[in-house]
Amino acid sequence: MKIAVLGTGMVGQAIAARLHGLGHEVAVGTRDPQSTLARTEPDGMGNPPYAAWAADHRQVPLVSFADAAAGAELVINATSGHGALPALELAGADNLAGKVLIDISNPLDFSQGFPPTLFVKDTDSLGEQVQRAFPQARVVKTLNTLTADLMVNPKNLGEESSVFVSGDDGAAKAVVTELLQSFGHTDVIDLGDITTARGTEMLLPVWVRLMGALGTASFNVKIVR
Repeated sequence: MKIAVLGTGMVGQAIAARLHGLGHEVAVGTRDPQSTLARTEPDGMGNPPYAAWAADHRQVPLVSFADAAAGAELVINATSGHGALPALELAGADNLAGKVLIDISNPLDFSQGFPPTLFVKDTDSLGEQVQRAFPQARVVKTLNTLTADLMVNPKNLGEESSVFVSGDDGAAKAVVTELLQSFGHTDVIDLGDITTARGTEMLLPVWVRLMGALGTASFNVKIVR
């Protein structure tokens, strides 16, 4: 497929690299490609600038959000929670209409420091906000409960674990499930419509505290039934 990955952070890089390795035609979208490539400082988490990754993945072009979405059959939102809606607005509603839109973002609020809180929860979700803002897109929430490496290489854990999908469009969820299986996910659980994204987004406070307790982000949940 022709796939747009919106976002140049570690999640976007991991997703784009894996998709390209699987034979998909991938473009990465950002607000200002020239500015992104010109950065030389590590990001807020100490990771190398995007240009270092781009140098190793020259077949994956970096373009504007709009150009990436316009040329894609499927779009993946791999931006931060606060950046999700602005990035998708720049991508353009017309460029998203009718397309499967995978939303990986989480509504994490670091304004009061660490650990973060959620800026939407309980009665709404970021996934629902994305679907409301772009009603013609076919939004599927998934992968937001894993660290970037395990999103695309779940077998690195050495045993099976679970991943979830939420969305209103059954055909879109089927497309996403097939993509997840190509990454190596063997237990993909369909939670239901897009409102069920509230549940997976509210797992993040637990995930953050598990990361602190375990001293690593390399873990996942397994639903035993």
